Amino acid sequence: MPELAVGLIGAGGIARAHLPAWLELGARVTVFTHDDSGARLAAEHADGRVRVARTLEELLEGSEAVDVCTPTHTHREVALAALRAGRHVACEKPLALTPADVEEMIAEADRAGVLLFPGHVVRYFPEYAAMADAVARGAVGRPAVLRFTRTGTYPVWSPWFADPTLSGGILVDQMIHDFDFARLLAGDVVRVHAQARGHQEAPAPAGCVAAATAVLTHASGAISHVHGVWGLPDAQFRTTFRVAGRDGVLQHDSAQTKAFRVISQGGRADGEGIPATNLTESPFLTELREFASAVAGGPAPRVTARDGLEAVRIAVAASESARTGAPVETGAPGARPGGAPGPQTRNESQEVAR
Repeated sequence: MPELAVGLIGAGGIARAHLPAWLELGARVTVFTHDDSGARLAAEHADGRVRVARTLEELLEGSEAVDVCTPTHTHREVALAALRAGRHVACEKPLALTPADVEEMIAEADRAGVLLFPGHVVRYFPEYAAMADAVARGAVGRPAVLRFTRTGTYPVWSPWFADPTLSGGILVDQMIHDFDFARLLAGDVVRVHAQARGHQEAPAPAGCVAAATAVLTHASGAISHVHGVWGLPDAQFRTTFRVAGRDGVLQHDSAQTKAFRVISQGGRADGEGIPATNLTESPFLTELREFASAVAGGPAPRVTARDGLEAVRIAVAASESARTGAPVETGAPGARPGGAPGPQTRNESQEVAR
């Protein structure tokens, strides 16, 4: 892969997860932040492989692609600046806090003929990638009932997480991963009913907790149940999923096993199920390699800008439902009474200008 000049905007936790991947991919990385955190991050790499830009304009001038790793409420402004400069953009999830903002970003990417890539890294975790492949192959038949859980500690290390106006709260910031996966497997979501409890405002003192549950109705008729927790400081990070269809069930619990259990309800050959997966590579590396390959003229990434838009649409609908206590129609495209699109395929991807 040709050397790629990458502008990394931000120096927080997600930037520190992305930077090693960029360096392993052989990219030339320039970091920009509004404070001295970018310089401190670059200084950790004494070999000089990471340089610092004094302004956003300087970073854009020296970059072919930009990686937006800033707090969520800044994504729109930062990404639009890069897109208007004609740079390919990878942007951490969620792409923005409203569907209208994401639509504006997509329109700008289309106008500039560049790639807008949402950083939905869970699609690149081996367990989830293998599950998506199995469902696409028909392992369970048509998905009917899907359940996802995601538990971690309350992100008190950065104050903006606890402010829903800046992060979207637990439904938008954390549970969007599983909203995206539910839509990938069972198709567009037309209705959301959600509830949220616990500490949901800034500041967030140590020891606070929050939890939310959302029930998604898909145009296909499938139902997804998504539960998220921001827990106590000693909470174990844990994810689970269970996907059921007429032909079987796929389920996984990160606290119990690194692999899958396939419960088949039909006649399948012995040993047929999920192929072995490579658990040694960082999913951030896998994700950014796919983006870099697309920028260099390779296949479009498995996650598209429209995926990012629909994930935000679902998450914002869930937040509105939790606020009002009533179900919310998402207005998802292609959803119509009496018929519905099936699960999205990987061929449904935005074209990248070469």
